Amino acid sequence: MSKIKLDPARSIVQDLTAGVVVFLVALPLCLGVALASNAPLMSGLLSGIIGGILVGYLSGSHSSVSGPAAGLTAVVVAQIASLGSFQTFLLAVVFAGCIQIALGILRAGFLSEFVPSSVIKGLLAAIGLILVLKQIPHLLGHDADPEGDMAFDQPDHENTFTAFGAMLQDMHIGAAVIGLVSVAVLVLWDKNKRLKKSLVPAPLIVVVVGVALSVLFKRLGGPWSIDARHLVTVPVAENWQSLAGFLLHPDFSQWTNPAVYSAGLTIALVASLETLLNLEAVDKLDAQQRTSPSNRELCAQGIGNIVGGLIGAIPVTSVIVRSSVNINAGAQSKLSAIFHGVLLLVSVVFLPRFLNLIPLSCLAAILFVTGLKLASLGLVRQMWSDGRYQFIPFAATVVAIVTTDLLIGVMIGLVISLGFILNSNLRRPIRRFVEKHLGGNVVHVELANQVSFLNRADLNRTLDSIPRGGQLLLDARYSDYIDPDVIDLIRHFKTQTAPARNIAVSLIGFRSKYRMPDEIHYVDYSTHELQSAIRPQQVLQILKNGHERFRSGHHLTRNVGRQVHVTAQGQHPLAVVLSCMDSRSSAELIFDAGVGDLFSLRVAGNILSRKVLGSLEYGCAVAGARLILVMGHTRCGAVTTAVNMACCNQPVAAATGCQHAEYILQDIQESIDPSTCRTLPQMPKERQESYIDDVARLNVLRSVRLIEEESETLRNLIQAGRVAVVGAMYDVSTGEITFLQEDASLDCLTPDANETPV
Repeated sequence: MSKIKLDPARSIVQDLTAGVVVFLVALPLCLGVALASNAPLMSGLLSGIIGGILVGYLSGSHSSVSGPAAGLTAVVVAQIASLGSFQTFLLAVVFAGCIQIALGILRAGFLSEFVPSSVIKGLLAAIGLILVLKQIPHLLGHDADPEGDMAFDQPDHENTFTAFGAMLQDMHIGAAVIGLVSVAVLVLWDKNKRLKKSLVPAPLIVVVVGVALSVLFKRLGGPWSIDARHLVTVPVAENWQSLAGFLLHPDFSQWTNPAVYSAGLTIALVASLETLLNLEAVDKLDAQQRTSPSNRELCAQGIGNIVGGLIGAIPVTSVIVRSSVNINAGAQSKLSAIFHGVLLLVSVVFLPRFLNLIPLSCLAAILFVTGLKLASLGLVRQMWSDGRYQFIPFAATVVAIVTTDLLIGVMIGLVISLGFILNSNLRRPIRRFVEKHLGGNVVHVELANQVSFLNRADLNRTLDSIPRGGQLLLDARYSDYIDPDVIDLIRHFKTQTAPARNIAVSLIGFRSKYRMPDEIHYVDYSTHELQSAIRPQQVLQILKNGHERFRSGHHLTRNVGRQVHVTAQGQHPLAVVLSCMDSRSSAELIFDAGVGDLFSLRVAGNILSRKVLGSLEYGCAVAGARLILVMGHTRCGAVTTAVNMACCNQPVAAATGCQHAEYILQDIQESIDPSTCRTLPQMPKERQESYIDDVARLNVLRSVRLIEEESETLRNLIQAGRVAVVGAMYDVSTGEITFLQEDASLDCLTPDANETPV
């Protein structure tokens, strides 16, 4: 989602209009949650006022809206019944607020970071689905259960699904017309770009239209007339004294009752978990993708619950329904949440009779459309495309929340996600592959990030599969935790089983606390014995294997420090590589070679000279290398310059500014066909690049021929079969190498082909 940037004045207007929309939705929800909780109606409104003004001010979230939560309904009902009175329950709410503040100070907000995104997205989709299912009856005038009740089992002894049967027998034609007209207005308003960008929120228009139709239907009378059952019902105070009577206070005489503290702890834990989950979900909905400080939120909720408990409010939490409405209405900051709380306060004090004219069906329409946006088919398709490890926890969370409640549903989603994680870890706790080192094959066993006792059996089978006399490398470089049982298994295998089976066990990457230092027992460098016994064909295959590792990214595991130490006493290179000085053609990297494996000669254009020939002779006749590889590359700068100079007849020094470059370019130009060169300026760019690469290839082949022609030392070694000379072209754009056949003594190259790609 792209970030929304508004000027300050427009941002304030957006927040105020969003606050109006949230107020309209929050009003029946506050009343409905209180009714479903067996608490006084005013306690729900007080909770909404405190959640909006106080918690909204203290919170660090830009989008979250707090108030009475449907997810706490069952907890509130149970605790009120257990404590015996609402005033005693209020004392438990105060204590719950103190616990939440302590949790915030102790930085317990990190718990939300352990909830997988699939579960959070499932929570959002489930809330959307619940809104759609729960609002359809209200939309059509079936108001048997409170508007704020989101539980699967309803007070009218129906559930979310069976309520549709009762709804068909209890539809109210007037309320249904208002509800359907409201949905149509919201949908059409959202589709019209000019109306959507206007400062007048569509939900406000819906409420105005709903009130007007309600008045009209009342005049029509009969089945059209909408009675108080289908309207908002705000308690009306006749005077200031009766208004003050709505405020209830805790029964502090119960402070010695242990049940109060047990209830407070329960409320604090459930409310905190719900707040953290909702906060995480709200941040995912935020168009600007801002992150809310969870520990500050816990403290803000705690202060809100302390104040709420002191004046007669039911517990507050961050509420996903109001928050999602807030975001959909275009809120830019927490001003919208604060303003919605102010509107609740003003309306309860001064406008209760006007609010009681609003049909529930038009407010249900607002929630219904919000639910459709949350539970979109696009989200389901996205989770499906992410694979079963994402989709199954997502779907399970949706089903569980819809059929139970938010916290139970999330816990079920977490358990299923954990099951997939354990299954994945059990299926692939280790990675086993064979590395072909110069000293022989090594079975490389790479341990996972977390190696638990559940992985012990699989690791034991892997260790048992190591052949007698083999070599094993246990790699713990990527492991953060290894279970003590697994460490004992590895230690026993290394000290008891491996010696009995003549298996050399090497270790790397184990943390110091395991007291298993790095040990490398296999030969990963060129030795005198290896160099003396190996043939040129085998050296070429070693280079090919190394290049394949370079391309796949599976480099050999080497102890470079150990290689430096052992090669300090002498070098036994297997090959001499004459390559260009181009920064993209490092032979050691391209062939995944270790310290001391290669002699590397690098000169622009990989050309020959007496000094280069002398180096090649020393590398083979004295140092004992078995292969000479001349490696050119595509898009070579030296070859490109040589071709351009030859085809344009420009002086090299004047064109390049290099005093001695002509000695290099003249050698390369020996491989240029003058007749083709004259047509170079007329060639398309792609053909010019192809021609230059052809020259680079011919230049390699020329160097290969000259090595044998101009060096008697090397010619004798080649004829004796001790050394072979091979050309190669490295493609800088793909990383591939093509070997060019020039030495018939190499059995591994096809005798009747000019080139053998690898």
